[in-house]
Amino acid sequence: MNARIASCIALGLALFGPARAAEEPAAIELYNGKDLTGWGYKAKDKFESFDGKKESSDGRYTAKGDTIIVNPGKGIRQLWTKAQFPKDFELKLEFRAAKNADSGLFIRAPQLQVRDYLVAGPYKNLKKYKPQDWNEIVVVVKGNTARCTCNGEVLEAMLKVPATGGIGLEADRGQMEYRKLRLTEMK
Repeated sequence: MNARIASCIALGLALFGPARAAEEPAAIELYNGKDLTGWGYKAKDKFESFDGKKESSDGRYTAKGDTIIVNPGKGIRQLWTKAQFPKDFELKLEFRAAKNADSGLFIRAPQLQVRDYLVAGPYKNLKKYKPQDWNEIVVVVKGNTARCTCNGEVLEAMLKVPATGGIGLEADRGQMEYRKLRLTEMK
C-alpha cells in the first residue's frame, strides 16, 4: 500500500470512525456470565432479586458459565429482568432446547414461544431451526410491535407489546439454555 492511500485511510478513520462509534449505542448485557444479578421473580408488588446468586430460590434457574439454564421442575416460573425497557430495541440471544422442551421469552409482557419447535411447535415448519443445538432469536421492538425471528426465519412479524416492560424467561417443561442475551436500545 502506498503512503498516499494509507494517509487517506487514516484521515477517513479520523473523520468518521469515532463519530460512527459514538452514534452506535452499546449493547446491554442482560446476563453477566457469573450469576443471576439483575434477574428475579416478580409478584404483585414485590421483586425477589437473585443478585449475586447462582441459582433461583426454587432451583428452576441456574447461572453456569456463559449460560442461564432453565431446569425441569413442577409448575411454570418466570424469571424477569429488574430493568424495564421503554425505548425501541433489538434483543439478540441464543437458546438450546432439549428434546420436547417448552419455554418462553417475554418481551415487555407478551410471550414468544421458545421451545423445541419441530416437536413442540408452534413453529413446526422452520427450515433453519437446529434441534438440540444453539439457535439465535432476534427481536426488534419498534413502538408497540415486535418482529421476532429464529435463525433469520420469521416467528412473529407484528407481535403487540406494551410501551415498556422487562425481559423474561419461562420455565415450563424440559431443560432450556440461554446465552448471549444482549439488548441494544435504538435512538
